[in-house]
Amino acid sequence: MKNKYMPTAISLYINYFVHGMGAIIMAQNMDYLTKQLHTDTTGVAYVISALGIGRLLVLFVSGVLSDKFGRKPFVFTGMAIYALFFAGILIAPNVSVAFIFALLAGMANSILDSGTYPALMESFPETPGTANVIIKAFISAGQFALPLIISMLISNDLYYGYSFLLCIVIFIVNGLVLSRLKFPDHKVQAASAASSESSSDSKFRNKPNFWIEGICLILIGYTATATFYLISVWLPKYGEQVVQMSKTSSLQLISYYSIGSLLAVFVTSYLVKSLVRPVTFVLLYPFISFVALLVLWQVRTPLVCVISAFVIGFSAAGGVLQLALTTMSELFPSSKGKITGIVYTASSLATFSIPVITGILSKTSISNIILFDAIVTFVGVLLAIIVNMRYRRVINPVSAGVQA
Repeated sequence: MKNKYMPTAISLYINYFVHGMGAIIMAQNMDYLTKQLHTDTTGVAYVISALGIGRLLVLFVSGVLSDKFGRKPFVFTGMAIYALFFAGILIAPNVSVAFIFALLAGMANSILDSGTYPALMESFPETPGTANVIIKAFISAGQFALPLIISMLISNDLYYGYSFLLCIVIFIVNGLVLSRLKFPDHKVQAASAASSESSSDSKFRNKPNFWIEGICLILIGYTATATFYLISVWLPKYGEQVVQMSKTSSLQLISYYSIGSLLAVFVTSYLVKSLVRPVTFVLLYPFISFVALLVLWQVRTPLVCVISAFVIGFSAAGGVLQLALTTMSELFPSSKGKITGIVYTASSLATFSIPVITGILSKTSISNIILFDAIVTFVGVLLAIIVNMRYRRVINPVSAGVQA
């Protein structure tokens, strides 16, 4: 709490509370949007896929530019474009217009990421893993709150757009606060990282190989995102159509998922400080998710849905993506903005491709979507095994400072 950048960090985290709502707000309002846009669930899934396309278009470039021009301009640009998305969806008359606004939301997310993740790692250079994982706590808090807000709107027969307008208000207030706060000097941090990398004898036993552990971590950016993104979009529909839960109960599955994610953040952020290497969780959590998804696919009861939602939230959405980024930055530390761009480009490919694939699968059976998620997660487990084997060959255990 004595860190002078703590107020800045809190404000940055609040943005991700809104992003947590934004990531699922269209899926949670799918029934309303199908009527407004004159389409079906496949059409809304197509609109949701634009989030991934938008992220993919600008993420790498914004990461490189963030290294050059600093973090603050990208944070504010991301907030402004995101607010435009929330307003635009409410007035979109058809799928094409909604797709354009969703595209902007994906771009906003990328721009926000390219400024926020490096800024947090630079604000807390001794505990970058913890700083990044806490982002997931705020995302999960937003995903926990939104279904409750929507349930309240439904119960009181209120306009569904109030949930979108709330996001805009939070962005405006937070933007006014953030405009008065300072960010760390990214150029000083980059120079320090480059110096550390040049004297790598104490940190590395062997030189990291981008084409092995680097590529595997990039691909984990895809599989980790696919695992939790697919569940956050389709679990309510699975609960309603396959398990025969009520609409309200099925929507609240995302709240259980978010509770698991929140708990994981607190557990993980404590452990990665000094006890367990982030790379260990990059393997452990996907394995737990894989088992939970298989159980969810095989045992179709409301209780199993609730338990699986919590477990998958804990393991898949509890910070695997952020810890993969932290591990990537540890192995290749000189350009945090660029590294963020690379890993999150893979993540954006997931948010683009998964809605398209699952939109097609939904026409056969919603249960096939859960099986598909389990397969993708298993691929992530195999990649994480390679990363862990390579990490232990590359990193000097004394410099790592935590247990295996």
